[in-house]
Amino acid sequence: MSTQRIIQKSIAYMEQHLEEQLTLADIASYAGFSPYHFHRLFRREVGMNIADYLRKRRLCYAAQLLLHTEAAIIDISLHCHFESQESFTRAFKKLYGMPPGRYRKIFAVHAHHSHYPKGEDHMQQQAQSPLKGWFLSGSHPQDYEIGVDRATVHQGSTSGYLRALTPMEDGAFATMMQQFKADKYAGKRMRFSGFVKTENVKDYCGLWMRVDNRAEDVLQFDNMNNRRIVGSTHWNHYAIVLDVPEDSATISIGVLLMGAGKVWVDSFRFEEVDLSVPTTNLDVHYELLEEPANLSFEE
Repeated sequence: MSTQRIIQKSIAYMEQHLEEQLTLADIASYAGFSPYHFHRLFRREVGMNIADYLRKRRLCYAAQLLLHTEAAIIDISLHCHFESQESFTRAFKKLYGMPPGRYRKIFAVHAHHSHYPKGEDHMQQQAQSPLKGWFLSGSHPQDYEIGVDRATVHQGSTSGYLRALTPMEDGAFATMMQQFKADKYAGKRMRFSGFVKTENVKDYCGLWMRVDNRAEDVLQFDNMNNRRIVGSTHWNHYAIVLDVPEDSATISIGVLLMGAGKVWVDSFRFEEVDLSVPTTNLDVHYELLEEPANLSFEE
């Protein structure tokens, strides 16, 4: 089993038992590793240790309880495995910038009003996008929308989403994406990773990343076509790893949704990794023939 699949398996286990008492030994045993080795593996792939991951997920869960239930703060703190309301309040304030009581008062009224209308064209969407730095593109962007969601979140107080609005034509897709210069990353191996949750994805969705040169030739590319996310799935971690050649000019990253459905994304990271981390590059080059073929169209 690949490292990515091991991490995904362990995250799925944690998500299923988030409301229960979990230890590093429990999770490592489920993944089939010693606690020491699994701790190192998880931290290397996800960028945080198990305890921090569970704390952030439980704080996120607590934030949703604050917004969508009338449960007392002390009950929420104990339900989310904090020793006391005081320790919960300290941790919550550190992550969300305010104590849980104030968070509930400020945001509960907005919790069900996070819809954003779709744009009319590519440039308008880029200028008016509800997600700073991201814009909507694809074959049928008019049939999709992107926005901010406060109800379905992996970490923090919001996630981004991409969803289909109308019945889809065959092959229709959209992407929530961004582009930036490759100069700072040339000659490096980069990993684009994050957490993804899906609902009723008919065809498929996945993260994607593309590296182009100044002539807009594709140098490196991966859209998870060989490891598609389909149907309805809980939050899990996915990653793309590509080399950025010295002659690279632009890098594009995003999440792709083909056909109907909805996808949420959260906690993206873009970071350099060492050469021991294998790339996920998909071969987009075609072998050239030695000479013209079938010029008479009779073959």
